[in-house]
Amino acid sequence: MLQVIRDRAQGWIAWAIIILISIPFALWGIQSYLGINSEPVAAAVNGVEIPARELDRRLQEVRLEQRERLGDAYDPAALNDQRLRAEVLESMIDEAVLMDTVKRLNLRVSDQDVQMQILADPAFIKEGRFDKDTYERLLRYQGLTPALYEAQLRQRMSAIQLLRAVAGSELVTRAELAAYQQLMGQRREIEYLRLPLANYRQETPIDETRIAAYYEANRARFQVSEQVRLDYLLLDVDRLVAEVAVNEEEIRQHYEAKSSRFNEPERREVRHILRTLDPQADEAAAAAALDQIQAIRARIQAGESFEELAKALSQDPGSAANGGALGIIAKGMMDPEFERAAFTLAVGELSEPVRTPFGYHLIQVTRIQPAAVKPLEAVRDQLRAEVARQKAEESFFTLSEQLSTLSYEHPDSLEPAAAKLGLPIEHSDWIGRGQRGEGILYHPKVLAAAFTEEVLLNGRNSDPIEPERDRLQVIVLRATGHREASVRPLEEVRETIIEAIRAEQSRAAAKSAAEEIAEKLREGADWTAAAGDLKPEMPGLIERQSPGLPAGILDLAFKLPAPTADKASIGTAILDDGDAVVVRVKRIEEGPVEVKETGTLSPGSFILAQVMEREAYSSVLNDLKARAKIIRHETREERAE
Repeated sequence: MLQVIRDRAQGWIAWAIIILISIPFALWGIQSYLGINSEPVAAAVNGVEIPARELDRRLQEVRLEQRERLGDAYDPAALNDQRLRAEVLESMIDEAVLMDTVKRLNLRVSDQDVQMQILADPAFIKEGRFDKDTYERLLRYQGLTPALYEAQLRQRMSAIQLLRAVAGSELVTRAELAAYQQLMGQRREIEYLRLPLANYRQETPIDETRIAAYYEANRARFQVSEQVRLDYLLLDVDRLVAEVAVNEEEIRQHYEAKSSRFNEPERREVRHILRTLDPQADEAAAAAALDQIQAIRARIQAGESFEELAKALSQDPGSAANGGALGIIAKGMMDPEFERAAFTLAVGELSEPVRTPFGYHLIQVTRIQPAAVKPLEAVRDQLRAEVARQKAEESFFTLSEQLSTLSYEHPDSLEPAAAKLGLPIEHSDWIGRGQRGEGILYHPKVLAAAFTEEVLLNGRNSDPIEPERDRLQVIVLRATGHREASVRPLEEVRETIIEAIRAEQSRAAAKSAAEEIAEKLREGADWTAAAGDLKPEMPGLIERQSPGLPAGILDLAFKLPAPTADKASIGTAILDDGDAVVVRVKRIEEGPVEVKETGTLSPGSFILAQVMEREAYSSVLNDLKARAKIIRHETREERAE
């Protein structure tokens, strides 16, 4: 029944039906009226639902963050999608538990604090100060009113308040800090032997049975991610700008309304001679400097060249060689006393001595550029672009509302909206989950919407999506094709499997050789007896962050147990590049405990406090989750399995 209403929701009859059924919805909620949820739900925390759509969006953002962080090393097939989804959902549950606690504790943030946060947000700053029009425009672009945005901001700030309350309860004792400093400042004397992986590579043929077994055990590695093909409508203010017509009258009116922007203040070309004087100089030194500048002034008045005297006697290293020339200045550029004198002189007139924090100056104006207003012709192109942008933005907001309405009223097609708004229906190639690419279709919000059940399985248009906060773009998607995740055939990945097996064999052989050497060392052999012609490296005492040593060696060196007086501590590891390594720790020096003269311990307590605060927060959060009523719903992928 509801589907029929939705498909035919046109005219006054449809609106009458909507008004009638909206009354019980408003009183009791649509869920109780229909006995179902309005959209798929991923989880619920104390009755507050986490929509599956929001989980999809967050998951896509995490994938793209990983892709950006890993770069060319990113391999979507190597990721466990279900585990990643579970981790993202758990973080959203954590947020919901936190917000529920904030609400129950009745934590509040003052109106003044909210206001200050908004005023300081760089997104709302224009020309160095908060701009109300920018603020309201960006909120409107995201479908928010100022009241709704401020309520959300207040909620986030309240959560931060809770975090600070928990973190602030942790104190670091002197004994804890001393132990931390000794541990973190610890140095260890080590020796190590590196066994290159290449030395253990074997080129013997790989048995077909083993190839098949590897393929079956690692099918996830050869998986091709789920893919979708899309039709879409894109409303972009930059495209609208190119289509906007601007007439001369509009340009003239905009010029008159913004004429103050085109005022050019008076500017002056000046030169000076400086005799430096320390701002804290006594009267005798000041009098001597004044006598010097007065004598120079008298020589200029007697006919000597200002330029030559500046080169010879000025103590300004930046201008003396140029005859004292400072170039063209405007008000606000120079010291107030210097500026006051410079802007009262006539061309060619020589100033009296002027004292500034730098010393005594003689100033002369060589040219005056009067204040002026840029003519319309000089700024016509700029004005045309501004008017076009303004008209395009007004059109954008109108069209975006129409796009939202039309794509909802005709959920099974983009054609009505395209025809009404004059937008082309654009088409994508196949796009996979987590796929790298350029353009709007690869934005996290867009990809998340493309793989929602509403678009992917139910065949409906997506809601309008606004990818970037500060860019006026809206896109509506429609899936035209869908490919489930699949595994590449064995023949296609055979060479990859053979190379992987050989790499495993090489690592195992290198690891075995390292273990054999380590065991001989533990039995008392020296390096020559244990490793033959292989020569160990002996860097001596190292720190936890010693440069030049692989991270794997540092990690192993500081994880090995402390050596005894007559026996070194020995271990093995595989480094990131596959090489095996044997590490021997000979002795340990504990780090120093630093105490300030006042008797308080060093600022290292701040780092330790942060660690303890994170542990305290984690403990509190786990306790809150244990007390909360949390329901996790199966995803579509989990149900399919």
